[in-house]
Amino acid sequence: MSEIVSKFKAAAREAANTVVLPESLEERTLRATQEIIGDRIAKVILLGEEATVKQAASTAGANIDGAQIIPVQGTELAAGLAGKLYELRKHKGMTREQALETLKTPMYFAAMLVKEDLAHGYLAGAESTTGNTLKPALQIIKTRPGIGIVSSFFLMVLADTGWGDDGVLVFADCALVPDPDENQLAEIAITTADSFKTMMRTEPRVAMLSFSTKGSASHPSVDKVAGATKIVQEKRPDIQIDGELQADAALVESVGAKKSPGSSVAGKANVLIFPDLASGNIGYKLVQRLAGAEAIGPVIQGIAKPVNDLSRGCSVEDIVSVAAITAIS
Repeated sequence: MSEIVSKFKAAAREAANTVVLPESLEERTLRATQEIIGDRIAKVILLGEEATVKQAASTAGANIDGAQIIPVQGTELAAGLAGKLYELRKHKGMTREQALETLKTPMYFAAMLVKEDLAHGYLAGAESTTGNTLKPALQIIKTRPGIGIVSSFFLMVLADTGWGDDGVLVFADCALVPDPDENQLAEIAITTADSFKTMMRTEPRVAMLSFSTKGSASHPSVDKVAGATKIVQEKRPDIQIDGELQADAALVESVGAKKSPGSSVAGKANVLIFPDLASGNIGYKLVQRLAGAEAIGPVIQGIAKPVNDLSRGCSVEDIVSVAAITAIS
C-alpha cells in the first residue's frame, strides 16, 4: 500500500462517514467490506435481503459483521425513498408505482440513500458498467452547482518524489469525456483542482496541457486549451493555473522558467489537464507502465455527492482504496 493511500485511509477514519456498496453479493465487494469495517475506514451499507447477503458473504469467506444490510423493497424506508424519488422524477413522467419498481435496483436505492443524506457516497462497478453505475447518480443526485459535466481523474503516485506534490500528480480527464469543448475543459480543470485540494489538503497548481506552449504552435486544439485557461482564470481566480503548456514546460522547472517565465505553475505543476480523452488515457498508461507509477482511479468528479465507478477487473484492495477516497470526498 502506498503512503498516499494510507493517508486517505487515515483521513477516512477521522471522517467516520458511511458508504454504500450496492453490489452486495459480489465476492470482492464482500471481502472488501470486511477490510473497510475492520480497518474502520467507513461504515458500510450493503443492499439486499439479509439472509441472501450473509450467505454470499459466507461463500466468499468474508466476515461482514458490523455492516448494515438494508432490503431494497418491502420496508418503510423503501416506501419513503420511493415517495421522494417520485417527487424528483414526476416531471419526467415517473409514477409512484414506477418509483417503487425503480428502487428494486440496488444502484438506484444507493443513489437515493446518498441524495437523502442517509449515506455519504456510493461506489460500484465490480460487476456493473460505468453507465449503470453513474446513471442513477446523474438522474437523482445530479451535478455540482455550476458544473455541467461529470469527469474523472487518476492519482499517479511516483517513486520519485521530485514530481508534483511529493511524487503525486493528478491527471484528468482520462476515462470519461472524449473531446471536451473549451467550456467543458474549463469545468474539468475547476473540478479537478477542487478534488486535488480536498484529497491532498494542499494547493493545486494546474497545467493545461497541449503540444504548444504560449502560442508556439497554431491549431484549433491549441486555441481550445488557451480559451479554457482564460475561462478558469475568470471564473476561479483563486486557482493557480497556466496554459497552454507542453508537458515538459509544466513539469520541468528549467523548461518552465524558460517557456513561461514568472509562472507559479510552469515547472511545478501537480495537476495535469489533458486536452482530450485520447491524450489523457494514453498519458496515464505510459506513466503507469514506463515509470512504474501507481495509478489510483478513475475517481469520478462533478457529481454533487461522492459517487465512484470501479473497474470490473478491480481487486479487493482497489475497492478498499476507492471506498476511502469516497469517504473523504
